[in-house]
Amino acid sequence: MSPFSPGWLAFPLGSLPGADPKAAWAAVLKHFPSIPGWPQLPQRHAREGMYAQFADGFPGVRFDGQHVQVVRSAGVASQLEALYLAYLDDDLAFGRLSGTNAAALEALRQGQVTLPETVVALKGQVTGPVSWGLTVVDQNQRPVLYDEVLAEAVGKHLRLKAAWQERELARFAPQTIMMIDEPYMASFGSAFVTLSRGQVISLIEEVFAGLRGLKGIHCCGNTDWSILLSTSLDILSVDAYEYAETLVPYAADVTRFLERGGMIAWGIVPTGASVENETVASLVERLHAALNMLVEKGVPLDKLLQAGFVTPACGLGAQAPSLALRAMEMTYGVSLEMRRRYGLDASPDSSAS
Repeated sequence: MSPFSPGWLAFPLGSLPGADPKAAWAAVLKHFPSIPGWPQLPQRHAREGMYAQFADGFPGVRFDGQHVQVVRSAGVASQLEALYLAYLDDDLAFGRLSGTNAAALEALRQGQVTLPETVVALKGQVTGPVSWGLTVVDQNQRPVLYDEVLAEAVGKHLRLKAAWQERELARFAPQTIMMIDEPYMASFGSAFVTLSRGQVISLIEEVFAGLRGLKGIHCCGNTDWSILLSTSLDILSVDAYEYAETLVPYAADVTRFLERGGMIAWGIVPTGASVENETVASLVERLHAALNMLVEKGVPLDKLLQAGFVTPACGLGAQAPSLALRAMEMTYGVSLEMRRRYGLDASPDSSAS
């Protein structure tokens, strides 16, 4: 695991409302001056939706308005061969994201965004193989992850997408953080997700294997956290506003994770209307309540305090601009207060105050 001190710094989780990449970057850099991340803009174009965004290049993929589908046609065999050759040759260009699919990332790549000197890491994200493979369906409406041939291709495809992105981000910052978004893990064990524990771990590790920097997983609900904690992730991202207590039964797994240098991104800032009723003080209190639940189960407090980031609970792309702004302001404020309270620098940058 790469040495990195999170120090209660804040970073964003994926999407923002709006369609202007420059305006989105301005908001990100104002509120996340130490660990910014390129914002997904699903309102700008359907191709920036979290499933369509990473679909280009997958064998048989078709786009129909808001939907992504895989059609098993005669050409799929040659497309699978091309994917496997790129995978075996570690040809990261195969995983390139276009400006249509990721306008804010392209703006960064083209020199249209100037990152401040306060940046210590740069964050990117990719939809995880479990969620992507269960959402994208074939012509018979069957998730591609339940097709033996296509299922094996999912992890390799997303590995190239993630690795290409990480390589591009590494040009602009001394450290990279690549987060895998896995909302479908909230349904693990239900009738909707019939994958085994081993299949989930294997799929995630396939994507992780292509990465060199810090890597993490975000799940915005309750799940079997022991599965995610048993992977080689560096950062576990949790919706701590709604689901902090779901970590408690896995206290022993959390302790082992922290002891090997793992970090936790505490999504303590709600992303819906409830953010209007919260203050920095109330959220800091709520965060400490979440920490204390784990401490009561034997997780060392000093380890938790050394390993924490602050984030919104989830992406903000579906929210009204005013709510998204409020959530970013609260995230920045909680980060400042946690750093002040524990004797860290108040902030590497006070531009958002």
